Amino acid sequence: MRESALYETFARQPLAFERGEGSWIETTDGTRYLDFAAGIAVNSLGHAHPHLVAALTEQAGKLWHVSNLYEIPGQRRLGERLAANTFADKVFFTNSGAEALECAIKTARRYHFVNGAPERYRIITFEGAFHGRTLATIAAGGQAKYLEGFGPKVEGFDQVPFDDMDAVAKAIGAETAAILVEPLQGEGGIRTLPNASLRRLRELCDRHGLLLILDEVQSGVGRTGKLFAHEWAEIEPDLMAVAKGIGGGFPMGACLATDEAAKGMTPGTHGTTFGGNPLAMAVGNAVLDVVLEEGFLDEIARKGLLFKQGLAAVADAFPDVIEGIRGEGLMLGLKCKAPNSTVQQALREERLLAVPAGDNVLRLLPPLTVSDEEIREAVARIHNAAAAVRATEKADA
Repeated sequence: MRESALYETFARQPLAFERGEGSWIETTDGTRYLDFAAGIAVNSLGHAHPHLVAALTEQAGKLWHVSNLYEIPGQRRLGERLAANTFADKVFFTNSGAEALECAIKTARRYHFVNGAPERYRIITFEGAFHGRTLATIAAGGQAKYLEGFGPKVEGFDQVPFDDMDAVAKAIGAETAAILVEPLQGEGGIRTLPNASLRRLRELCDRHGLLLILDEVQSGVGRTGKLFAHEWAEIEPDLMAVAKGIGGGFPMGACLATDEAAKGMTPGTHGTTFGGNPLAMAVGNAVLDVVLEEGFLDEIARKGLLFKQGLAAVADAFPDVIEGIRGEGLMLGLKCKAPNSTVQQALREERLLAVPAGDNVLRLLPPLTVSDEEIREAVARIHNAAAAVRATEKADA
């Protein structure tokens, strides 16, 4: 077999998919899998959702790209809808979550610059965070495995232990511009920042004149049962990065901001060629059509509880394989006792897809449209996988 022309940066599973429908996905040889990976929380409405397909194909027959040299009506509409349903007044559209974070970081620094404090550029972040793969976002995440070999780390990020509010307070100095945090860490192992801690961060920002930046790339757009996870804490950020689920599978992201936070982002200070293109905007608006329907978010919370209860029963039955269950809504994690790679392989043999994460966790990120029957089927497959892992470990002992 000829060597691939692709960069060897992904440890891909030996699966190639051809088509999908809802929570199900099919390989090129016709094998069906229950997809509880959802493209790493991207396929928020599942595969081939009719409303998204219609929106994309209709727009594809009209206009794909014009650039931001011109007005894009779909972009204006989506921006207004996001502002109407969140804390935000302004929106900047991007192609990815990393770009949304870059915009948020630049916006925070620029805010202090135009307020006469250019020395305030440093941002406090948290251990275990994942904010993207650009040079700035790997510096913000601070994980050595992502920083190694890429030269000096981008300056301006101060890391503190996860959920250590005393460490946050001590880290604030004359050069601090903002605090950046994921309300619910995904890559870090489905670790939830308590609501009280989010409220404490808001208080610290208000007291010291800092901006609060939330990374809701994975936890947003309904994933936890609220439109955005921070709403459970009843606080509002100054800036927020969004991506993944907002495009329902089409690459797009957005940086949301208050008028005050965004006041320094004047013409020429930031830009994008592809961000906010007509195709992405058509799909993003279609996603909101569904997610903002009355009762949709309540159903996510209900289904999340059903799923969590089923998973807890599996963990109780196989404590030697699964230590516990983490997360909120349909952003859940299996804290594994056995290596998470072993559990993932067992799930794959049960034709169930999951996503590995840090702290020996497996993420379960089904489409928000998943049915109760599919949740019960997933729990049964996870039960079978745990039994298989136990049997294998006993045989190897």
